[in-house]
Amino acid sequence: MPRRKIIIKRNLVKDPKYGDYEVEKFINSLMIKGKKSLARSKFYKALDILKEKMKDDGFAIFKKALENVKPKLEVRPRRVGGATYQIPQEVPSHRSTALAIRWILQSIRARKGKSLEEKLVDELMEASKNEGPSVKKKQETHKMAESNRAFAHYKW
Repeated sequence: MPRRKIIIKRNLVKDPKYGDYEVEKFINSLMIKGKKSLARSKFYKALDILKEKMKDDGFAIFKKALENVKPKLEVRPRRVGGATYQIPQEVPSHRSTALAIRWILQSIRARKGKSLEEKLVDELMEASKNEGPSVKKKQETHKMAESNRAFAHYKW
């Protein structure tokens, strides 16, 4: 008998403009107080601004930025004989996407002074060039996993 309730994964509807699940997931995470149409319009406006600034497809830049922020490794705590070890593990694809979106939104909300669209544009531009706070967060996670590689034999 399982210890916890089994989570049933719901399927997302594809984004109407780009037909992509990751865009829809990002819009859902960007949304505040259930105002999805507002979140969607701000996201699309940001991609349009990105297209003007970078002279490239805004959707392609978004995908590249998300790919640059997705972590491959992370550490998970494991208790072995009274000591807690940080064990490096590979990150499943759905979790890496969720972490990337979370980190991008955290860095956007930490920025001050501009509108949400402009902050989103700046963050996506930096992330697509492998720069910025969200990419730094990914690198810190990888560095942590690399430094704890000695405990990798304590697999689950």
